[in-house]
Amino acid sequence: MSAGTHGERPVQRGQFSVQQERKPYRVGYAPGAYDLFHIGHLNILRHARQHCDYLVAGVVSDEMAELAKGRRPVIPLIERLEIVRNIKYVDAAFVETVPDKLDTWQQVRFDVLFKGDDWRGTPKGDKLERDFTTVGVEIVYFPYTVHTSSTQLRRALDTLTQPPDPAAAGQSAEHS
Repeated sequence: MSAGTHGERPVQRGQFSVQQERKPYRVGYAPGAYDLFHIGHLNILRHARQHCDYLVAGVVSDEMAELAKGRRPVIPLIERLEIVRNIKYVDAAFVETVPDKLDTWQQVRFDVLFKGDDWRGTPKGDKLERDFTTVGVEIVYFPYTVHTSSTQLRRALDTLTQPPDPAAAGQSAEHS
């Protein structure tokens, strides 16, 4: 596989100016739980890959997802990791085990971080932008897929898997 494609990071020889606007090789990072993988996840990964040379998908551990969202993912980490790792837009998948994205950056060393635009202008998004400005990482927002989300899918699953309400069953029997 040639340098600059989906394979290994190319070896850079020579000197590069510190004032250079775009690095010769851009590593992107797209973090997420990727639970109940859906079109919104695929859209973010597809768009992200168009804005970098090498895309790392950060798959949040079960514990970090529970910390951030108050519940564990439906799909276990090992399965979410395997799904994301096999998406053609993703060059590498990384298990995110710390809540601070700067700590993750210390390990992955990406140049651009991708988020859904539901983060833009929020306290979380503003903090992310402030934190990453200090290390020269660009934050790029992509449109959030409103009509499909893991939260909506989880609600639908919860509705389908709830045991029947005995009181409701008794009422419908009386009206038959």
